Amino acid sequence: MELRHLQHFIAVAEESSFTRAAARVHLTQSTLSVSVRGLERELGGPLFERTTQRVELTDAGRALLPEARAVLAAVESARAAVTATHGGLRGTVRLGIMQTPMLIDLAAVMARFHHDRPQVQIVPRTVAGGSAELAACVEDGSLDLAFAALPGDYPPGVVAHALASEPLVLVCPPGHKLARSQSVTLAELDGERFVDFPASWGTRVCVDRLFLHSGIRREIAVEVTDIPAAVDLVRAGFGCAFMNASLVSGPHAASLALIAVDPSPRFEISLVLPGRRQLSAAAQAFADLVRAQPPVGVPS
Repeated sequence: MELRHLQHFIAVAEESSFTRAAARVHLTQSTLSVSVRGLERELGGPLFERTTQRVELTDAGRALLPEARAVLAAVESARAAVTATHGGLRGTVRLGIMQTPMLIDLAAVMARFHHDRPQVQIVPRTVAGGSAELAACVEDGSLDLAFAALPGDYPPGVVAHALASEPLVLVCPPGHKLARSQSVTLAELDGERFVDFPASWGTRVCVDRLFLHSGIRREIAVEVTDIPAAVDLVRAGFGCAFMNASLVSGPHAASLALIAVDPSPRFEISLVLPGRRQLSAAAQAFADLVRAQPPVGVPS
């Protein structure tokens, strides 16, 4: 088994297409197909179910994928360790980032890291599935590490290091019955309509857990994956929302009411690292730098 065969397999698995995978690894589609078929023969079974519309992993392919990623990560780590003895750390850090502003100054951290480690490339990536998907990507090896916000709900294959947290505030539209309140209790929100984010997003997770624990119900009127859109929908009267106060901005935000809630859901951001494999030297250096930074926002 050659490393290039594993690289080709991973490309097809991640792209769900031989055509896109071939472009990614700079091969013709026929050459890539030959490579994958050779790996399948060596392993004694099909790794993909091929149809005219989609390429999907078989059970064997799903079992191989995290192992293949781990092998290539180990090779990259070994290569980086040797290279470091000849003139500095090198490599690539695949970093998962959230779509919402975070409680650390990520731009400053990345600039500092690039200054200290100019030969390391950081590749940031967002995902549609929010914090839950970011943590899953660290677990399966498609990301080296990630920032996420899933208090107490991380998968068993990762380790989460809490960095900072801040309370979420209730954002009400103009004219809402609570809009003039300085603070409200959670019980006063029983039955209220809300604009919220998908269930896998960190803010949604912490709010859902608090309401469930308190035995209070709420109605999700609409879900969005865009913060400015959520602000606009609240302003239009679709419902209230829980947000970081720092996110409520823009020309239409001035008329919104930001209200403290007791008890308040807390947004906690963590650095998520793999629990079952060793980080590359480059990824470990980035993780060390992040954990040494003072948080931005309200500490827990």
